[in-house]
Amino acid sequence: MKRIHIDTAVPNYPSGKWTWDEAGDCLKFVSHSELGDAGERYIDTNGYKFLRTIDQHEETVFRQVYVRPGARYDLETIGLDDVRDLVLFMMPKEFLTLKFVTFIHQPDVHRLLHSLILYFNYFLQLVEFILIRRDELSGDKAQVQSEQTNEVKRIWSTYLSQYRLLVARNYSVILKSEGDLKKYYHTKEIVHISSKIKDRAFHSQFLAYATQVVWITLHRRAYFIIEMEMNRLFRSEYFLMNRKEYLEFTPVERSLLYGRNCKIVNYREQRSPLIQELLHVADEDMPILWIGERMYRGSDHRIAELELEYMVPDMQLYMVDISHGILGHPKTLYNTILALDWPSVRYSNFSLNYDPYYMIRQPELHIPNINDMALRRMSKNLEQFYKIFRIYEQASKAVLMNWVNRVKVLEYYQTGGALNTLENNCELQLKSDTRQVHEIVEQFKDTMGRLRKKKAKVMDDVGHTNAAPEEKPDYVLKGDDVYFAE
Repeated sequence: MKRIHIDTAVPNYPSGKWTWDEAGDCLKFVSHSELGDAGERYIDTNGYKFLRTIDQHEETVFRQVYVRPGARYDLETIGLDDVRDLVLFMMPKEFLTLKFVTFIHQPDVHRLLHSLILYFNYFLQLVEFILIRRDELSGDKAQVQSEQTNEVKRIWSTYLSQYRLLVARNYSVILKSEGDLKKYYHTKEIVHISSKIKDRAFHSQFLAYATQVVWITLHRRAYFIIEMEMNRLFRSEYFLMNRKEYLEFTPVERSLLYGRNCKIVNYREQRSPLIQELLHVADEDMPILWIGERMYRGSDHRIAELELEYMVPDMQLYMVDISHGILGHPKTLYNTILALDWPSVRYSNFSLNYDPYYMIRQPELHIPNINDMALRRMSKNLEQFYKIFRIYEQASKAVLMNWVNRVKVLEYYQTGGALNTLENNCELQLKSDTRQVHEIVEQFKDTMGRLRKKKAKVMDDVGHTNAAPEEKPDYVLKGDDVYFAE
């Protein structure tokens, strides 16, 4: 990743200037971090102030202390874990509790955020289409819509509802709080009493965190649309704030974006749109509930497309020509806060013929077949009994506590704590690392080959196998989830 600030050395003295304080009738020292407008440094999300950018000292601490280690198989590409770490560093200090930090490192939360990115990626494309279409249907040269245009819109609305169903499926797993998430259930086991104040604060913090993750992943665009839709999805329209930045849609546009299952009733009986999607699942959409859990077997091409888009890892998205914001992009094209570095893009020589990361091209809505819905109803679905193997990176206790103590770590380095330079890192590694060269090479091969398929065992005529002897498994099982072995 490129550095935001050119100089890597952090000065030991505060950088700023002296100004005259009229109220105190004396000189006052103002640091450079306080000279700019406070609104440019912070961004308000659901009432919480997140950092919009970082200064030179914070950048140095983040790169040396909190960036993921280099010995990884996906080091050169941006993944969802990189966005998560950046939001953790830029979130307010009241978020940094062990309960919350452990929660967002759970695989179920990772799957929910992944489905949210897919949903908002398609949602923003539909919103852009609606705004363009709104201009085309108004004015002196307004166009007339045909029945085929309305049918295509209904198909797009159905596609968006399918992404919303994926989000609802993953969200319902968290609501049930089974397995590792049992301690996050809102009621206690014996008395069955919920802590309403704590749960409300925890839920609001998670929505603010999810909004930041989706916004940064999708190139930091359409922030207010993402914030508005995030609160509508997980709550309802009764909880939306009346802000002038929020868009107002007509009833026809609302039916296109929110789908046919969105019903508004009395606020005492109102369910969130995600739960409404789960209560009214079409028969042809039932296989969507198994996406990511079991392999789809059938002739429905739309389910196959959803499964491919959901299951391909972030670092391999360019191989199937799919764009999910910045996921899967090289880190050399971005700076520390995952903002696009345009000089690096310019020197990469992308063109229409070579654009694997959608730098020249723009993600667009593909016009579907006009008979797509009829073909889907006639498709054949077979029994799904092939379970999908999923594996995740495990966050150690030291990493979690490092995030919880983020404020103390920053204060330590700001008050004179020495940051490690390249020379110091080499000296420490030579003193502490006692491994031999062949051990280092073997560990490097194991790390880089984590996602590579193992050699299959082949039986000969006699019944012997040509595989190597039994090796120690490179993964561990904890509950229903599988993690890489440390």
